[in-house]
Amino acid sequence: MLSTELKQVPTRNGFGEGLIEAGTRDRNVIGICADLSESTRMEGFKKAHPEQYYEIGVSEQMLVAMAGGLAACGKIPWIASYAMFNPGRSWEQVRTIMALNETNVKIAGAHAGVSVGPDGATHQAIEDIAIMRVIPHMRVVVPCDAVQTKKATLLLSENWGPSYLRFGREKSPIITTEQTPFELGKAQIFREGSDLAIVACGILVYNALLAADELAHEDGVECRVVNNHTVKPMDEAAILDAARSCGAVVTVEEHQIHGGMGSAVAEVLAAKHPAPIEFVGVNDTFGQSGDPAELIEYYGMGTASIKEAARRAIKRKH
Repeated sequence: MLSTELKQVPTRNGFGEGLIEAGTRDRNVIGICADLSESTRMEGFKKAHPEQYYEIGVSEQMLVAMAGGLAACGKIPWIASYAMFNPGRSWEQVRTIMALNETNVKIAGAHAGVSVGPDGATHQAIEDIAIMRVIPHMRVVVPCDAVQTKKATLLLSENWGPSYLRFGREKSPIITTEQTPFELGKAQIFREGSDLAIVACGILVYNALLAADELAHEDGVECRVVNNHTVKPMDEAAILDAARSCGAVVTVEEHQIHGGMGSAVAEVLAAKHPAPIEFVGVNDTFGQSGDPAELIEYYGMGTASIKEAARRAIKRKH
């Protein structure tokens, strides 16, 4: 049974720690921030590597343009802001300067999802996976905890190409360790099962694991839980194996159900192995101010909602 008393650390802390280490390993790694160094956890990098840090103020579109130029000169720029503003406000620059020109720029999209909490709808990026995964050449990564966010930051710094790293503000459970393997583009099975596959990303992987344990206890249903951290390029082999082995799928993400990670999974299944699928996420609405945990429940992304979706998927399977 998964512990409900795990250590909790914001995923953004993992980004901050990873960026400091990446800057130590390679002096070409630079940080550029749009007046949110403390919130995005780029502040530690600023102090550790002041000669590799640039502050440009509230200018998210210029953030991308400047990074594109520096990348063309051989630098490895990480640009950080709230996900709602970068890539949200700077999407055209991301598309044209970053991706069309295939620059080696990395976006750190902080405070994603409704778990931003009191900041409200204007700051709650719940469409960002959709707008980023549709861009050619763009890598999209959504780690499950702070430890994995650090690993993703280091690997993205070392792997060439335009990339988007999505993470949150609020504390969330640590469910991996330093020894847990992590590879970009390679999904992880966090729980074995053959009755249903729950494919999740981000901090809701923990809720998926809780739901799977409760379903085993309450219904005798054994769920495979897949941490689908790399939304693009997705590990199609892992998704197809989960669908073939389990016969039905539930996707879980802190994002709109339209166009997000779940839609990407559905595209794979529709093309190669059709199977019953249910989607857990925000359903065609905006967020609002509130307590992060309460918002997750209100918008149907809590453990109870995942169990309901699982039961619907299993019913359709049979």
